[in-house]
Amino acid sequence: MQTCFTRKGFKGKLVDKASNIDNAHLSGIHLALPGYNNNLPTLEIFQYDSNLNNLDSQPNRKGYGHIAFKVDNVREVLTRLLENGGTKVGEIVTTQISNSGQITFVYAKDIDGNIIEIQNWK
Repeated sequence: MQTCFTRKGFKGKLVDKASNIDNAHLSGIHLALPGYNNNLPTLEIFQYDSNLNNLDSQPNRKGYGHIAFKVDNVREVLTRLLENGGTKVGEIVTTQISNSGQITFVYAKDIDGNIIEIQNWK
């Protein structure tokens, strides 16, 4: 089973028509979501070659808020994110959630300003 595949140079009239952007050009990756055997759903992460500046992302802004990633070590992943141009939104928090376990998490921004939650459950 393939866990990811990339697309480079995705462009043309169909992309222009679908995106309503003249001369759109993007590339990205599809990551397989866990727990599926065949015809699995993917998380699609694409980036346009030309981007417009937008408002600063905030966790409570209408629309896309954030996406969460479960990791083995929150502190290590946050450190790697910061080393590669990301920023912290808040502080690392650990708390007990009844009937679910202990969660450690932090909100951060990637280099494009998208908010992500880095989390670990025990």
